[in-house]
Amino acid sequence: MIYLIWTLIGLIVGGIINVLADDLPERRMPSIPHCHSETCDYRYSPAGWLALFRSVFYRGKCPKCGTAERARPIITEVATATTFGLLPLLIADPMQRPIIAFYLAVLILIIVIDMEYRLILHVVTVPVTLLAILGLSWFLPENNIPLAALGALTGFIFFYILYWLGNRFYGQGALGFGDVTLSMTMGAMLGLTFIVPTLIIGILIGGVLSSLLLLTRIANRSSYIPYGPFLALAGMIMLIWGRPILNWYFG
Repeated sequence: MIYLIWTLIGLIVGGIINVLADDLPERRMPSIPHCHSETCDYRYSPAGWLALFRSVFYRGKCPKCGTAERARPIITEVATATTFGLLPLLIADPMQRPIIAFYLAVLILIIVIDMEYRLILHVVTVPVTLLAILGLSWFLPENNIPLAALGALTGFIFFYILYWLGNRFYGQGALGFGDVTLSMTMGAMLGLTFIVPTLIIGILIGGVLSSLLLLTRIANRSSYIPYGPFLALAGMIMLIWGRPILNWYFG
């Protein structure tokens, strides 16, 4: 039953992520789910607030203009529901579980926005950083206010150096400043102990996946490949398996 409850929570959170991913990059206040067509102002009834429900009740089309549903909202809801559904298996402590779930939701939101809009928004990273340092760090066993603050500072400095070097030697836009603030946020989430290994794992994931995209010709050297999703994915991995990974590496 607990797995079903967390799956349903994840499905709802996935719907919220979709709303934020649609409205925040457009500088709009989050609102009731609406048709994504620029020429249509239709707002869905509660039966259409989740993309999975819209695919059933509205047959995957806006009832006003007929615009087809996008794949991203459905993928986001399924991925978030699946991730949350596994949390009782992955996170034993029920006190830590809601905090980890919140952090995972933030990182999923960042991945979705960065892949679609090429943006990592300060309106997401800055408040979450402050919340992680001043509030949520108390409830995680290997984090606290000093460690969270030092983790945020370390993440910021570590990736700011890479940001400066990348723009200096590879041209403007090699890395975005949003990647710097994301590293800061993950430092606050994970604490000083875990942030540097997390960023290294993110860089390795980025290198491997970027190479695969180039080798398979899905992308080329002139293609834009957002780096934020690689970092966020590393953050998700370390939020769940951080201590076992460090124990394995140093053991």
